[in-house]
Amino acid sequence: MKITSLHAREVLDSRGNPTVEAEITIDSRFQASAIVPSGASTGEKEAVELRDGDLQRYKGKGVLQAVGHVNGEISYALLNKEIPDQAALDRILIELDGTPNKSRLGANAILAVSIAFAKAMALARGIPLYAQLETHDTYVMPVPCMNVINGGRHADNSIDFQEFMIAPHRAHSFREAIRMGIETFQTLKEILRKKGYVTAVGDEGGFAPNLSSNEEAIEIILEAIVKAGYAPGDDISICIDPATSELWEAGRYVLFKSMKGSLSRDELLDLWVNWVRQYPIVLLEDGMAENDWDGWKMLTQTLGNEVELVGDDIFCTNPSIFQKGIEQGIANSILIKLNQIGTVTETLQTIQLARQHHYKYFISHRSGETEDTTIADLAVATCAGHIKTGSGCRGERIAKFNRLLRIEEELGHRSRFAGKQAFIFS
Repeated sequence: MKITSLHAREVLDSRGNPTVEAEITIDSRFQASAIVPSGASTGEKEAVELRDGDLQRYKGKGVLQAVGHVNGEISYALLNKEIPDQAALDRILIELDGTPNKSRLGANAILAVSIAFAKAMALARGIPLYAQLETHDTYVMPVPCMNVINGGRHADNSIDFQEFMIAPHRAHSFREAIRMGIETFQTLKEILRKKGYVTAVGDEGGFAPNLSSNEEAIEIILEAIVKAGYAPGDDISICIDPATSELWEAGRYVLFKSMKGSLSRDELLDLWVNWVRQYPIVLLEDGMAENDWDGWKMLTQTLGNEVELVGDDIFCTNPSIFQKGIEQGIANSILIKLNQIGTVTETLQTIQLARQHHYKYFISHRSGETEDTTIADLAVATCAGHIKTGSGCRGERIAKFNRLLRIEEELGHRSRFAGKQAFIFS
């Protein structure tokens, strides 16, 4: 098949920041587009998101250079070329950029083209995107891990830890699970309002109240689960992403929002052990900072047989970094974000590496999201078992849930809901 047109433009993400959209046409008939998201708390080793730095436009966050690379150098390399498959396209893009972190052309430029090509190929073959990414006789619908309370860099409040999620896993279908999650989310809003807390939401749609402590976030979520008519731990469990790399400073973890001092890695480990054994927590993401490998080893040795320990910033969806983590016994799961690595092929390679070494993989959005629903298809395609894409509100989050509802209906008996088995040690 031949790429007959390629065009990019500057559009906006859910925070109103510029990002890249690419449109690609194959054989003059099959046109598809993709929009790239953007993170706020990003890992140091992520593929580089190219920003213009022109303070006269969008306070320096414009992406006209990345757009120009798509419309210029990348188009010249791809137009009227016969590209046999996704791997071939992504190899061209990687070699064209020529840097280890896609810093020359920009990962945002490269990923927009990579995803758009995958979508166009699916159209050309007359199949859904999830089937283009991977083909299975039966697909697994993911547990929606819904970020119902925001803190950290994602909200202007007093909570140090970034994400408190609910995982409605005791359901027969995704449709039922998302209903359970939405009911709990709406009940949580009622409880917060009655307690006099603000019910404004953060970047990912979760509530952002000023609570008295980080622990209160868990307690109030458990209250909402019960009041919604569900059993904590049996019907709905809790997942946490404290984003500890944002707290890491001079070898300690600074609780910079609650102003309650700092913790050593031993003290933070004690906190996680107490929480995991006191509360129905099934998943802990980024329990230690990306540069605290010793802390990660301690955490994995202590809790690695009790809870899913997800590496995000420490791995950055990068297969070479992930391989080092596997060799050193770091975590038992990896977070998957397309824009951390920059191509569809490398993302799928990282997932395959996780499978080979019996790690779980957790598909994720970014805090600066778009209406693009690719990650919903990715979660189904790879049978990941769980996905996080925000809370029970905000259109860019709900778009992914709606896409999953449509996929489940389309698959019918060819799908099953992951349930509590989505989490390793629960």
